[in-house]
This record gives sequence, structure tokens and C-alpha cells, in this order.
Amino acid sequence: MQEDAGVHALPIAIEYGGREITITPTVVETERGLVLCDVGPDGAVDGLRTHLRSLGYELADVWLVVLTHHDGDHVGGLAELLEHVDAVVATHRDEAPYVSGERDPVKGDGDRYSPVDVDIELVDGVRISTLAGPMEVVATPGHAPGHVSLYFPTGNLLVAGDALVADGDEGTDGEHERSEREPLAGPKPQFTPDMDRAIESVGALAALEIDHTLCYHGGYVDQGSDRIREIREQLRE
Repeated sequence: MQEDAGVHALPIAIEYGGREITITPTVVETERGLVLCDVGPDGAVDGLRTHLRSLGYELADVWLVVLTHHDGDHVGGLAELLEHVDAVVATHRDEAPYVSGERDPVKGDGDRYSPVDVDIELVDGVRISTLAGPMEVVATPGHAPGHVSLYFPTGNLLVAGDALVADGDEGTDGEHERSEREPLAGPKPQFTPDMDRAIESVGALAALEIDHTLCYHGGYVDQGSDRIREIREQLRE
């Protein structure tokens, strides 16, 4: 898989919701240590540790965790991770109440992960200095109230979270099937409470200069702005 210098995808196969899925957290190198973008569900920490060691790091090198949104498959393992690392937790201000336990997750059956305090509440346009250049927070609500994606203008790389996916359609029986369409696609309607806002968010991403995309579900895709514009037009039909 192609990677920008200092940005590493961490694909992990894990049991979640009664089935095995592959998730793709991302780690970004900075002068201070590592920024981890999303954690994964409960049980993901061992996989994170293995990946980081292969890169020459340990869990303790993570100083900042940036959460794209509060869904359990992104945040469920955070409490366990914080048992091993003294990291700052950051997410969009509209996601913070769900992560901290002030509100129940938008999706789910009431069985939630362990709440965790949020140290920094992010807003659109915030930039974090990394060895891959600035990492810019891009507000992409719709899949979740305060969903964010992360954009690296130096390398024209987008870490999309769940604003875009690359793992094909998910059928009603819960089984993943590879889509016949282009590998990069819009957010899945069945998991996106506010599809109108999600489509607007795809439009916001289409305005950026993107050459390649890293999706939490589907991993790295060698596609960017042109394909995202196509997705926006398809979703508007």
C-alpha cells in the first residue's frame, strides 16, 4: 500500500457486532510522538500494539488520539488504550458528549462502550503539525453529528473516517460483499442518520485537492477529487 511519509494505515481484522470486520485506524508521526486517528472497538489495542512495534514504536509513543466520531467501532477500545498510554483525547465538540457519556450514542441498542473524558474539542479548520505537514480537521457531519475527516494538503491525502468508504456495499444480512462500482464510495445510508448533511460533506471534500484517500472501512484507495465529485453527483440524483 502506498503511504505518505509519516502517515501509516493500521488495518486490523477484529470481531465486532457478531462478525469479523477489518478496520483501518491511522497513525501519524509528529516531532512530539504519534497521533492516533481512531482506535477501534474493544479488543483492538493488541492489534494497534503489533502494528506500532512493526514501525519501531510502542503504544506509549501515542500522545494524541483524534476521534473522527463516536461510533463504537471507532471509540470502543479507547478506555483500554488509555490504561496503557497517557494521551490527550480530541474530537469535534458535537461528538464530545457522546464520547464522555453525557449522551448515549446515536446508533446502537443502548449497550455503550466505557465513557472517556475529552480533553480537546475540535472545530473545522484546526491544524495539527505533523511530519507529513499540517493535518487539517475538516467537518464532515452526517454519518455522525460532529464527524470529521483529516486532510493533509502537503501530500493531497484524505483520511476520510466514515465520510467515504471503500469496502463495497453491506447487505441486509450484515455480510460484506465487494461492490461492482468504483472502490471509493459515499457513506452507507443504513449507518448514516442524516444523509442530506452527509452529501453536503462529500461536496465539501470534493472541493479539496485530493489524490488518494484512506477510509476507515476499506483502507487505502488511489482515488481522490475526481472520484469524490462523481460520488457527490451520484448521491444528488
